[in-house]
Amino acid sequence: MNITPKHLQPGSKIAIAAPARMVTPEQMQYAIDWLKENSLVPVYDDRLFAQHYIFAGDDDFRATVFQEYLDSEEIDAIWLARGGYGGIHIIDKLDFTKFVKHPKWIAGFSDGTVIHSKLTHLGIPSLHSAMPFYFENKTDEAKQSLLDAMMGKPLHYELPPHPQNRINKMEGIIVGGNLSVLIGMLGSDTFPETDGKILFIEEVDEYIYHIDRMMRALKRAGKLTHLKGLIVGGLTQIHDNTHPFGQTAEEVIAEVVKDYDYPVCFNFPAGHFDDNKTLVLGQTISLSQSGSSHSGCVSSCQVW
Repeated sequence: MNITPKHLQPGSKIAIAAPARMVTPEQMQYAIDWLKENSLVPVYDDRLFAQHYIFAGDDDFRATVFQEYLDSEEIDAIWLARGGYGGIHIIDKLDFTKFVKHPKWIAGFSDGTVIHSKLTHLGIPSLHSAMPFYFENKTDEAKQSLLDAMMGKPLHYELPPHPQNRINKMEGIIVGGNLSVLIGMLGSDTFPETDGKILFIEEVDEYIYHIDRMMRALKRAGKLTHLKGLIVGGLTQIHDNTHPFGQTAEEVIAEVVKDYDYPVCFNFPAGHFDDNKTLVLGQTISLSQSGSSHSGCVSSCQVW
């Protein structure tokens, strides 16, 4: 069962919540102003700026605040303040019973993959998108894609060519998110179901051999075997060892899935960079090739 949250309109209330790392008022101000400029109502209070070690309050505190926004029928969407680390601490403390009856858009990415994966299991789409943290640095196109997705407008992206692409056409429900966060959920009931789905992955600040290890962990766990397709977003600030690994991160991923015949597309414009465009996880995405064979692809994602 798929339950699509209602589309937003002028006057809709957007709660800004920090289920992971702490934030400051200065880091949130641009996004707050952006919501107001687009006729949306930001909802937050001093609890947004709580601190406990690196977290935005201790686990119970963060879970309590997030639960309040999940349950509130007056809140139309929840925008995750930032990533970092911490969502996995609270996901099992959250009760989605009321949320399922009155679903709302939850937007964010990175550590937010934990929450996206939970929603995937519940059959509720969510938005893999830029977050308030450093929102002023995002491209106008990335900002507009978030607004369009929340308002129910179709999303259409043209991707640059990539030598590792192997795609004619790909269509199916898309799941996934940050690769490291996905690995942290492997074997749990919050890891998304991948059979018959398109898996999206992105990563930041990892070593190439870590990418190799994580991809092989997914393969050995059977999570790559029955995909309808694989979409690779940003692989940002990827490091190599003093003695080079010998392959790029993209080449590592291509090698791990070379024995499968499903489509694979690289360079999707979503991840840890300024042009972080919005994806609707848990809904159907359609990609088709443009240009010469295996040279590029066009992605069309319709929210309905």
